[in-house]
Amino acid sequence: MPIRSIGRGIQITFLGHSAFKLTGAGVNVLIDPWLTNPLLNTPVDKVGPVDLILVTHGHGDHVGETVTVAQQTGAPVVAIHELSVILARQGVPQVIGMNKGGTLKVAGCKVTMTQAVHSSAVDEGGELIAAGDPAGFVVEFANGFVAYHAGDTAAFRDMELIRELYHPELAMLPIGSHYVMSPAEAALACRMLKPRWVIPMHYGTFPVLTGTPEELIQRLQGEPDITVIPLKPGETVE
Repeated sequence: MPIRSIGRGIQITFLGHSAFKLTGAGVNVLIDPWLTNPLLNTPVDKVGPVDLILVTHGHGDHVGETVTVAQQTGAPVVAIHELSVILARQGVPQVIGMNKGGTLKVAGCKVTMTQAVHSSAVDEGGELIAAGDPAGFVVEFANGFVAYHAGDTAAFRDMELIRELYHPELAMLPIGSHYVMSPAEAALACRMLKPRWVIPMHYGTFPVLTGTPEELIQRLQGEPDITVIPLKPGETVE
């Protein structure tokens, strides 16, 4: 039976690809809002209230509709410094640039930027512009719930430091392979992070992203304390 509640007071809605909305403890957090992805097209005016937008890196399948959502909601956008400068130039009214290892308090929660092993660039008029390093985010809500969105990444040993420093209960991990981790590498990441729950992302959007939640579940059979929650685009776990 699909898991519908994890009992931690936060709603997690999967908006397709790597886009999520986390709602609860008085805040609505939107992460990597590519709302027009092939898996689920969510009109900006249907995304609901947004208090904070987090963007892990500059690729279009993660920046997505950031500018439009920020303009319509007034929500601040947090990104690595170089990307924040680009987004401000593109019309985001309020940007907060930060860097890896830093923590800020914003919109009633604590946001920490973490390492990610990937690349980052923005396409402006057909030209690729470097957009700083890729990153992940750890978000601690006012009720104590801690979630980690890894962004696009390979597995890396410092995930053990993320566990030691921040103790995420929920990890949102890419599993598609080719551009990001495969399920085998994501299973290793789970063993380093030791979250209670894992939501797979960045798979199935395009044929090249071949990893599946079923394979991740199979590779975590020896980890009874880690539960994989495969969400279909548009589904919510409480």
